[in-house]
Amino acid sequence: MVIEITGLPPTEINEKDLEHLVGRVFFKSIDLLGGLNKLTEFRTLTWLPSLARSAYVIVLREEYLKTEEEIAEKVGLTKNTVRNILRADPTLAMEKIKKMEELAKEEVKELRVHTAGGIAKLAYKMVKEGSDAETLIHYCSITATEVAQALEVPWAYTVLKHIKGIKYPIQDTTELKERLKGVKIKNYSAEEVLDKVHYPIRMPAQLLHEIKLAISGMNS
Repeated sequence: MVIEITGLPPTEINEKDLEHLVGRVFFKSIDLLGGLNKLTEFRTLTWLPSLARSAYVIVLREEYLKTEEEIAEKVGLTKNTVRNILRADPTLAMEKIKKMEELAKEEVKELRVHTAGGIAKLAYKMVKEGSDAETLIHYCSITATEVAQALEVPWAYTVLKHIKGIKYPIQDTTELKERLKGVKIKNYSAEEVLDKVHYPIRMPAQLLHEIKLAISGMNS
């Protein structure tokens, strides 16, 4: 009996989901390099197209199981370039990032394929683990605060105001309790509510949702 292996079935691409995830990986890649200010300081803003292309390549392979040929056609790269990005070593890229000044001197005009691929791979892994770029989290925090104000939810606005600038993901109650010390949430002390929240917390909106669930449980 002969068993024919035909490979994985093609995965449909939802273009909006693709753009969203590629954007998150792209911004996380910039974060890993120290942010736009650092790139400006080293006059390496020309690296951005390489990071964007690598983010597309990694997401298309990891999320949609696309072949090198399919990725090359969609992104507009050669098959060889796609292969080099997919073979890039994220550990080596991390070592280069730690020596940013040397990296900037070595790759003055354009980030090399292997370097960009390694950074995008690392960024993809971190995003999937819930560690988004600080830029996106800051924007989400501003949006959540505006929504809390518009909906007249005083406790949500107070929580977001006190935790402004906190680093995500939040792994436990320690810093939250310190920042919300003395704050009341629906007649409960913040410390009491935070003990009933599930961690890690990856976004401001998730924190508000968890607090809401905790309060509901305490009221029942």
